[in-house]
Order: sequence, then C-alpha cells, then structure tokens
Amino acid sequence: MAEKEQVKETEAKVPKKPEPKEEKSKEIVKASSEELKEKKKSEKELTEEEQKKLAEKMIEKENGKQLTEREKREKEKKEEIINSWVPKTKLGKEVKAKKIKSIDEILDSDKKILEPEIVDSLLNIKSDLISIGQSKGKFGGGKRRAWRQTQRKKKEGNVPTFSAFAVVGDEDGHIGIGVGKSRETLPARDKAIRKAKLNIIKITRGDGSFDSVGGGKTSIPFKVQGKAGSVRVTLVPAAPGTGLVAADQLKKVLKLAGIKDIYTKTSGRLRTSFNFVKACINALKQTNFGETEK
Repeated sequence: MAEKEQVKETEAKVPKKPEPKEEKSKEIVKASSEELKEKKKSEKELTEEEQKKLAEKMIEKENGKQLTEREKREKEKKEEIINSWVPKTKLGKEVKAKKIKSIDEILDSDKKILEPEIVDSLLNIKSDLISIGQSKGKFGGGKRRAWRQTQRKKKEGNVPTFSAFAVVGDEDGHIGIGVGKSRETLPARDKAIRKAKLNIIKITRGDGSFDSVGGGKTSIPFKVQGKAGSVRVTLVPAAPGTGLVAADQLKKVLKLAGIKDIYTKTSGRLRTSFNFVKACINALKQTNFGETEK
C-alpha cells in the first residue's frame, strides 16, 4: 500500500505535457489565417490586366475549356500582332477602327483583302498543312510529308527550295488555301498561311437530312461537283451523325470549313494533292450559287 501511495505522489508532482495534436492543429490554423491574409493583400495589389486574366481563366474553367500551353502562346502572339498592326489599306483602317465588324461584309461586297491581319482581327482562325511532299526512303520513297523539296543547279551547286500548302478556316463557314515557297521550311509555311488568309471565301452550309426540320449546319445544302486538272470531287449531303466520309486530305479542308457530315466521290489522279484540294474548294464555292439565285 505504501508503494502505491508513493507512485501516486510522484505522478501528481510531475506536470502533464499538453497533447501534441492540439499544438499542431493550432499551428495549422495560424498558418492558414496568415496565408489568407497574404492572398487578400495580393488580390488588392493586382493590376487591371492581371484581374482580366484571372477572370478569363475562371470563365474557361466554368465552360470546361482549358487551353493548352501552346494554344495560350498562339493566342498571346495573335493579340500582339493585332495590337502592333499599322494598317496600310483603306479596308484595313476601317477594320482597325471597328467600322467593319464582320468578315461577311467584306466578302459580300467583293472587296479584296490585302492584309492578313484583317482576317485575324475578324475571325478565330485555325490552320493546317496538306501533305504534298514525300520523305526519302527505300523502294521509291517513304511517307507523305508537308514539305515538298526541289533543287536547282547553279554555279554554287544545288540550291534546295521548300514549298508548303496551307489551309485556314474558322470551322464556321469560312475557308482559304495558299501555297508558299522558300529556301527553308518555316518561312514557306508562314507564306502559305498568309496567302491562305488573303484567299479566304465564304461557303453555305445546310442540313443533309430530309427528315430534320431544325435547319442545322453540319452538311451542305445540295449536291455539288468541283474539278481541277484531271481530278473530280463530288460532295453529297449527309444526315447528322454520318461523319466525314472522305480522304484524309479532304477531311482537313472540310473540318476547317465547319462541315461534320458529308459523302464524297472522287476520280482522276488523286496523288496530286494540289488539284485534289483545289477541286474540293471549287465544289464548296458552288454551294453559294443557291443563295445568289434567291
């Protein structure tokens, strides 16, 4: 009994240490409150441009559209080009002053576009390259590629040149094609995209289904045919959900034009990609004839 009483007395003399969990929780609460204060201070110190960027990010998250780093860089580059653009033509000055707010006003009045920045400022343009070249390989060459390489004999030796074939569109009824040549690949691509923007046209879309009365714009209004050289391309309307029943090179053109459902029929020398795509563009131009007759 005496031993038990001694143990109890020693326990009473020793002070009890506070539980470590409570101390940790208090530290966490303090740290979180300090972080919140810092965030509030930083939000107050934000400039107007930073606040706009934050608002754009919030809108993108709400809509479920999160841009990739590449898309963000392209968007920033496009904004810089438009802001630093000094128009030289009368049409460019009107677009810069926001007197003309739609590309259809320009195309309907048959005005010639001489500056690619006009198209950039009025449309959300996307671009793609058509495979017109062929990589070197065994047994007659390898895969198709976007650059076509040619050579010329000169005093200094063989001088190579590269050519590219670009397609641009906004996936909403506007499409354009262009060819660019240069001694290097990237300048050739830039020239092709620039020319494609200058050659942009408007097409008419429609609903390919007779049962649907909604007036959708996923196909073309009627059957059309285009030709270039020996190539013939026939475009036939298709019902919603059919998809693009076409060759890979034509899919790039039709997708950028905003067509989702269509049947195609082709004949001629299809390996000549220039004539193949030109015939498709020629067929798409004919969709506007129905509107002009009305």
